[in-house]
Amino acid sequence: MIGASDSIALLPHPRTPCPAVEALEVRVDVAPGGTLGLRYRLHGDLARLRIPSPRPASRADGLWAHTCFEFFVAAPGTGAYREFNFSPSGEWAAYAFRAYREHDDEAAPALAAVAPRIVTHAAGRRLDVDVRLHAAALPAGSLDDLQLGLTAVIEDIDGKRSYWALRHPGPAPDFHLRDGFALTTGYVAKIPRLRQRTS
Repeated sequence: MIGASDSIALLPHPRTPCPAVEALEVRVDVAPGGTLGLRYRLHGDLARLRIPSPRPASRADGLWAHTCFEFFVAAPGTGAYREFNFSPSGEWAAYAFRAYREHDDEAAPALAAVAPRIVTHAAGRRLDVDVRLHAAALPAGSLDDLQLGLTAVIEDIDGKRSYWALRHPGPAPDFHLRDGFALTTGYVAKIPRLRQRTS
């Protein structure tokens, strides 16, 4: 694998703290064929969190209602974007949008057909969720400068949800806001690099 990023910290929305979580970070890499890798790593008191049990790998809606790791991606210069949900259970979901929260029903079937690979490992005070996302699931065209939103929903044992992201641009948690797509991919001599957006 080439073009691996350093681990990038996600932050809870100020309205939704979760004392059971000490840290939540993501590592991103791009393989030579354009396959995208994501490693979500949560540090904390796992006994105080609701972590979905393993299930057969399949597409499922409503994963965001429980502990779920998410990924948003868009090409610059367009309002269209894609959303992916990865549950520690191994279940997943993929959605296409043509604009803010406006579903793209034409793109959805093809997107849903590209299943990610999800591997979950929990030990001690650490939960790892490794995801491999096929290049066909990403927006068509060049992989240069894709805008990425790295996010997560964490549910505690009381059923309260905490919302985590690179950036929270709104007064309430909303992962669909484009200003929250706070990471970009870029290429130098065909080798991916990752950098935080500053604007």
